[in-house]
Amino acid sequence: MRNQFPLLEKIEELKYIAKVDKPKVSVIVPVYNAENYIERCLYYLISQTIKEIEIIIVNDGSTDNTMEIVKKVADIDKRIIIVNQENKLQGAARNKGIAFASGEYIGFCDADDYIDYEYYEKLYYAAKKYDADIALAENVRVSEIKYKPRLNIKNEEVFIDIIDKFNACNQKKNECPTNKIYRTSYLLENNILFPEGVYCEDKLFSVQSVYYANKIITVPNVHYYYWENPNSTVNSKKTKKHIKDRCIAKKAVLDFVKEKKIPVENWYFKAEKKRIGSYHFPLFVIQESTESEKGFLFGLFCIYEKKFVK
Repeated sequence: MRNQFPLLEKIEELKYIAKVDKPKVSVIVPVYNAENYIERCLYYLISQTIKEIEIIIVNDGSTDNTMEIVKKVADIDKRIIIVNQENKLQGAARNKGIAFASGEYIGFCDADDYIDYEYYEKLYYAAKKYDADIALAENVRVSEIKYKPRLNIKNEEVFIDIIDKFNACNQKKNECPTNKIYRTSYLLENNILFPEGVYCEDKLFSVQSVYYANKIITVPNVHYYYWENPNSTVNSKKTKKHIKDRCIAKKAVLDFVKEKKIPVENWYFKAEKKRIGSYHFPLFVIQESTESEKGFLFGLFCIYEKKFVK
């Protein structure tokens, strides 16, 4: 489905915008064959009310017309920086964007998603006001028939305690890197990057970034709109690699939580310890958490639970 913003038809009406020397926010957009959505994404990015931004488009080996669209807009708006790489998946694309970023804060936007016009302005000034490493917004899942908010942010509130930070971000179910901005310096100081060459790369990044953040400020009345694209990597988890990478990602998160002795409730995070049978039709699965493990027949019916010896 084509987006509803024919940006290229209005290209001659756009005013020339020069490159920003000291951007407040670097927006990193990994793109791979997104010709049906990239115009909409660019429309909202170049229309942001905060003008001191740079838009880093990391082309992850697109083979369709995505980059032709991007280049036409970049000819007018010099805040758009194009970086090319071979197809290495989203984690590598985001990491390359971080390496090129010169903004005080970093934001991530996927090519098939969009944001409110004041999105980066509200997040940036809230982060500055409270000297926060992360500013957090509401994210909303949208499709042609659905509008589903994933958080319930009503007030501007600061979170410092690790469990409070996890709960504010709904870290248990909503390990999302795109509904936030991050202070660039703290990401670099703590070497917080995305795993590369795998799917579900956002899980470990999200838990590490929340853990190391000095504080998180919630920002009400501003939204990141996650387009429920049936062809996206999130909605195409049927391959063995998708399922395997998801299991590996969950295990990496659980290992990090255990290593840092983060006092989450048992089963706040869980991961597969063992699987017998295929990835699609497991006969027996063992899942572990911070304090115990459970065995499931066919991945559904719990037949035992064992507590770990402390």
